[in-house]
Amino acid sequence: MWISQIIMAIIGLSSGALVAGGLFGFVVSLGVISDFADRSKTADKIRLYEDAVALGAVLGNVFYLYQIAIPGFSFMTGIFGIFAGVFVGCWAMALTEVLNVFPIFTRRFKITKGIAYIILSIAIGKGVGSVIYFLLGW
Repeated sequence: MWISQIIMAIIGLSSGALVAGGLFGFVVSLGVISDFADRSKTADKIRLYEDAVALGAVLGNVFYLYQIAIPGFSFMTGIFGIFAGVFVGCWAMALTEVLNVFPIFTRRFKITKGIAYIILSIAIGKGVGSVIYFLLGW
């Protein structure tokens, strides 16, 4: 009986490691981390950034799975939300950049002016939608 539990634990840990590795590889291949390092002129610390993202993913999963509460963290929730939102927004924009969504969109619809306003309106729409979702709980 305990052998089946050990085998299930090994399969679960292996599967989780593979999925996490694939997602981390996807984030790195999109260039989100290298873009952050490039724009902040700290390219010499890119390994530190990659390690921080991986550690954050691991710790986030551990805290979520085992329902670990961090004492005194409630006042930091808003700050964490802002940082998480910025990261997800940058990740989404990197994905659209890699997939060439905007060049294809502007070429198909013959848009020559106002691309910055389109991107800004998308960002504002996502922000307002997130606020409505989290405040009203829809």
